Amino acid sequence: MGGLSPVIVSPSVLQGQGAQATAAQLAKRGDIAKTAKDFESAFLSVMVGEMFEGVNTTESPFSGGQGEQMFKSFMSDAIAKQVSRSGGIGIAATVQKEMLKLQGLTEETP
Repeated sequence: MGGLSPVIVSPSVLQGQGAQATAAQLAKRGDIAKTAKDFESAFLSVMVGEMFEGVNTTESPFSGGQGEQMFKSFMSDAIAKQVSRSGGIGIAATVQKEMLKLQGLTEETP
């Protein structure tokens, strides 16, 4: 009939493509995990900042002076990042789980 010959595909070629898809999924999972941790850290920073709003240190003998108000946000960020690095409060895990669902990925790694 026609002049077309059949195409033969080696199984190793197909396995290579599957490995690339898996690598892409792993990279996406890593990005999602980082984003979830960053979100938790940002949330905690706001919460710690609000907590410090109620603390009056201007009248204490060891107050930070004028610079204290300027650097409170840096301290809030540092505390939030450390809490997040130390396991957080569970927000990152929940956000990560939902983001994986939205991307069509399962929670377990392949």
